[in-house]
Amino acid sequence: MKQKKIFALGFFDGVHKGHQMVLHLCQHLADDAGVATAAITFDRHPQSLFTPTPPALLNTTEDRRLLIQEWAGIEHLLILPVNEQVMTMPWQDFLEALLEEGAVGFVCGYDFRFGKNGEGNAEKMAAFAEGRGLPWCIVDEQAMDGEKISSTRIRVLIEKGDMEGAKELLGHFHMFTGKVVPGRGLGHTIGIPTANLHLPGELVCPAFGVYACKAVVDGNWYNAVTNIGTRPTVNGQNVTVEPWILDFDGDLYGKEVRLEFCKFLRPEQKFENLDALKAQIQKDAEETRKIIA
Repeated sequence: MKQKKIFALGFFDGVHKGHQMVLHLCQHLADDAGVATAAITFDRHPQSLFTPTPPALLNTTEDRRLLIQEWAGIEHLLILPVNEQVMTMPWQDFLEALLEEGAVGFVCGYDFRFGKNGEGNAEKMAAFAEGRGLPWCIVDEQAMDGEKISSTRIRVLIEKGDMEGAKELLGHFHMFTGKVVPGRGLGHTIGIPTANLHLPGELVCPAFGVYACKAVVDGNWYNAVTNIGTRPTVNGQNVTVEPWILDFDGDLYGKEVRLEFCKFLRPEQKFENLDALKAQIQKDAEETRKIIA
């Protein structure tokens, strides 16, 4: 028999303060019922099945898992595939499938839609649970400065480079985890060995420029100066995420690096030569240490 769980329903892209209220009330209902907590999410944007240009995501699935389970403390996460079967399932079948996964109650936001054509909604979820004697909760709109907290609003801030504004709505720093891949190695030639991370096309791209970041490598925290852009000084073409992880000594190739974006320092710019670039990056490093300290 499946372990009994209260399920938080949503996509949870960004796991922002509105999502956190859903997860918090999931924990509250689970504590009252003496059962475990669980949440669902999807392996890609639900709209990607119906449009070639779905909205950019704030997180990878793995970063979402980290935020939901390790940061918000939800015990179980069910990652649903975005495919024809799941996205065109009658809304009742969607909830019945969660009962099979051990659901004994549900929590969702007021605007959550599910099932074929989005016919399932919070009110139908509540009626479904009520008819089976299960606890349920609907979370009202969460707002800040008179405006709804939403992934869309946060996406716009990140695209502008406003990481401090994004943090206010997220309740945590915007994060990105990527695997270090081989680059051109130019950083090593000027004594600034940057890592090269691939930014997946489905993720939001922050404004081009340099950021003060915190970085996690092998469970250890470091300060990092991160450039996002095309590296015009060296005639780069593709968009890259290149952190210089301060005080790190070792080989990064193949490792996972998690970046938390604290502050936008300056726009990306083209320098006359590599010496000028190096001097500026060293100034960026000094500023980063001050900001994060």
